[in-house]
Amino acid sequence: MTTLRLEKLAHSYKAKPAAPQDFALKEINQVWQTGGAYALLGPSGCGKTTLLNILSGLVTPSQGRVYFNDRDVTDLPTEQRNIAQVFQFPVIYDTMTVRENLAFPLKNRGIDTAKIKTRVDEIASLLDLTRDLDRRAKGLTADAKQKISLGRGLVRADVAAVLFDEPLTVIDPQLKWELRSKLKEIHRKLAVTMIYVTHDQTEALTFADKVVVMSEGEVVQIGTPEELFERPAHRFVGHFIGSPGMNFLPCVLEGTKAHIGQFAIELGAAYSTDAKAKIELGVRPDFVTLSSAGQGIPVQVDRVDDLGRNRIAHVRLSGHRIAVSVPSGVDAGRSDLTIVFEPSRIGIFANDKRLEPQAWRGA
Repeated sequence: MTTLRLEKLAHSYKAKPAAPQDFALKEINQVWQTGGAYALLGPSGCGKTTLLNILSGLVTPSQGRVYFNDRDVTDLPTEQRNIAQVFQFPVIYDTMTVRENLAFPLKNRGIDTAKIKTRVDEIASLLDLTRDLDRRAKGLTADAKQKISLGRGLVRADVAAVLFDEPLTVIDPQLKWELRSKLKEIHRKLAVTMIYVTHDQTEALTFADKVVVMSEGEVVQIGTPEELFERPAHRFVGHFIGSPGMNFLPCVLEGTKAHIGQFAIELGAAYSTDAKAKIELGVRPDFVTLSSAGQGIPVQVDRVDDLGRNRIAHVRLSGHRIAVSVPSGVDAGRSDLTIVFEPSRIGIFANDKRLEPQAWRGA
């Protein structure tokens, strides 16, 4: 069992970085707990693969240290870190059977044959590979091969951490949900530290206990899926998490109200801001609804997307387009529609960062 600790960690691919923009990975100070399931989430180029490669030993950071428990592994090669890696494309031996593939890491370490069989049988059972143990890997499907690759990482009981680099990219979409669920089940049973790199928010949110959201080389928030959805700490998190993402509206604050054009929205709290800051109201489509009851702020509906379980209307408020929920029974084709905000679900952002309220009414 291993706790991963990152101290003042940063990396630049330039020989002499002189400015923040020269760093592919900006300074990080984090502790990732033993047995945790973490996802590094963000778009291409955000630094998540650089961070994973530093953890694995493929890249030596420009500055800072990496600790596995109290052991400084910053300058150690991959083979001395006692980690397992699962890549985008399955790394297996096609000419070997499934059993031989799973046993290979243990044989290399001179483990007793009987113990190897017991461990291989256990991992094969967890991955639903038992019936394929004596088949050659070459003829198996892509998802079965990725299960073998995963099994090779899990078969070592003493592994410090398992690192996943976009492991489901080549898997058929219909099988991704099954493999994600299987991976989560395995994590619960084995309690090994897992770190999973992906640009897919669904993969990250369904796999991880904690999601590390990254943008432009910076960790902008670490939290549970619920925390990222309910209280994004940064504009990027609100935009990136959720489908559709959070609405952001430029506003002017006055007391406990946010003014958007001629309309005032009650916040239930006051906020202290810099007069020069860019102030925005952030609210998810789930928490602002279309209404035909004659209350709320009048809007013009541009279109409605029927998503099966729910409907999302794209409306205009004082020249700004936002997405809102359409409750059952509301006719989105009417011309006298309004929107109603849930004050407790509104966030206020200054220069892209979430502000904390000074005082709630009645406090």
